[in-house]
Amino acid sequence: MAKQLFGTDGIRGVAGEYPLDPTTVFAFGLALGGDLTAALESPEVVIGMDTRESGPWIAGLVAGGLAACGVRVRFAGVITTPGVAHLTRTGPFLAGVMISASHNPYQDNGLKVFGHTGFKLPDVEEQAVEREILRIRAEEPEPVSAELEVDETLASTYVDFLASTAGARFDGLRIVTDCGNGASFRLAPELFRGLGADVTTICTAPDGQNINRDCGALHLEPLRAAVLEQHADFGVAFDGDADRAIFVARSGKIVDGDGVLLIAARALARQHRLTQDTVVATVMSNLGLEKALEREGIRMVRTPVGDKYVLEEMVRLGAALGGEQSGHVIFREFATTGDGLLTALRVFETARCAGAGLDELTAGFQVYPQKLVNVRVRERKQLTEIPAVAQEIRQAEEEFAGSGRILVRFSGTEPLARVMVEGPDLDQVERHSRNIAEAIRREMGA
Repeated sequence: MAKQLFGTDGIRGVAGEYPLDPTTVFAFGLALGGDLTAALESPEVVIGMDTRESGPWIAGLVAGGLAACGVRVRFAGVITTPGVAHLTRTGPFLAGVMISASHNPYQDNGLKVFGHTGFKLPDVEEQAVEREILRIRAEEPEPVSAELEVDETLASTYVDFLASTAGARFDGLRIVTDCGNGASFRLAPELFRGLGADVTTICTAPDGQNINRDCGALHLEPLRAAVLEQHADFGVAFDGDADRAIFVARSGKIVDGDGVLLIAARALARQHRLTQDTVVATVMSNLGLEKALEREGIRMVRTPVGDKYVLEEMVRLGAALGGEQSGHVIFREFATTGDGLLTALRVFETARCAGAGLDELTAGFQVYPQKLVNVRVRERKQLTEIPAVAQEIRQAEEEFAGSGRILVRFSGTEPLARVMVEGPDLDQVERHSRNIAEAIRREMGA
């Protein structure tokens, strides 16, 4: 049965509106609490949030529902999503809840749940929790909010763990961090400075509404300008919950998740730590990455979009490295989810050990032109069964004749159809992406 509330990355929506209205959020706490207490008497749950203004009231209602079921709650306050995953996996917690909508604007928020394994809940368990949320909500319970006090030791425990994974110090490295006014605004500078780096920070003044606004991993112009102005060795930008990282080289070149996968795969392969010489990526990863890895004798396996699916395939294959072009990179030796801070550590560490910058570390990576167009839709239909859309896709495939890729799919978290076209010629890529997107807009655009 298709899920109504949980998408590919938890429950998302506009804060205050269904499914993130007070009644449903409280019902979520009750449903999750019931699920946990059925497995263990008096379980503990850790809750964290990013910097959105809606985070505190959502956290209070989730905690209120959990407490009503006899669940003990510890509140990490502002922390990254991978921070919550790490604490859940290594602490006494049966589950962890992260309140964030990642790269979305501040009006949105979301609920992500991790089990004690550090993995997001499996689909079967999500469906069971969802059924209970809907049942409870239908009874219209009076939402009860719990008073929460931040346990500062939780974030410190996470930062200490990250620092312990560093195989080199960063003394003398000049780094610019763009924290996107999000969850990493304190943690990233503390981590990198603690390892000796000279850190310049931008976008570290969250006000509840400026998270991701013209900054962070989706808006790299401020970071690039700062790197060039400061003559910095590296720039790194995080999204709102810091589970992804995008980099800027000293030259101003942008290095996304595909570039990071290449850097990390080469380094792990040299150390004989790249299990089965395999990297797991998604259908969005550039053809240029696949070809660069092939030249190194490394196989690339693709999954649907979503770090959840990347991780599932990594576990199935026993792979050590996987990730997404968007900057989610998973190092299975250390984590069960994409972690922007951990990714930055691995990149800086590799660069320091190699005595090289990002330009040198990504040598041989020819990026094929790729165009991504988002179309807001009013409904979801099987896109390839809409004649006008199918015709445009078919024409593009015939013209590419195997030299390009076309991917048309729905977003798992927003009412969007995503059109990705990739090929050797930019004009050709832009023309086909525009034609396919326009066909979708005519047939089902909002």
